[in-house]
Amino acid sequence: MFGISPLGWVHTLGSLPAIPLAIYMFARHGRIVPRSVPGAFYFVSMLIGATTVFLVAREPISYGIGAATILLLVAGYSVGYVLRFGRGATYLETIFLTLTAFLLMVPSVSETLRRVPDGHPLVTDPRSPLLLGALAGLFVMLVVGLTAQIVQLRRQS
Repeated sequence: MFGISPLGWVHTLGSLPAIPLAIYMFARHGRIVPRSVPGAFYFVSMLIGATTVFLVAREPISYGIGAATILLLVAGYSVGYVLRFGRGATYLETIFLTLTAFLLMVPSVSETLRRVPDGHPLVTDPRSPLLLGALAGLFVMLVVGLTAQIVQLRRQS
């Protein structure tokens, strides 16, 4: 179904919980909170998705997205434990983890549009206006979302 291999299903189903978890944390806390139960599940789900991409990817950009996601994920979850960053750690943590959500959504939207509906996908060309518009929308959401998060963090201090 959808031209996905068994390992591809592990990748997809392993990373899929990160999407509602991120949405929940953004809505509830305004950011991804690493030291929380949803934050722990988000970490595991993102790690499954980011590591298995190296086994299922067909395009070179996928390896870069996977590596960047792992790097940002580890940085986002560890920066809060480095004492010398102080208050800046919360800002860095927020930026890094929001970028992981963005890096999850880019291939998720792209692959969904290129596979659904099964047999007759909405997008067949990587330069399709629908795909480019969706990716541009994600980028705008990233910029607006990060700006709102930083403003909120500044107001809290």
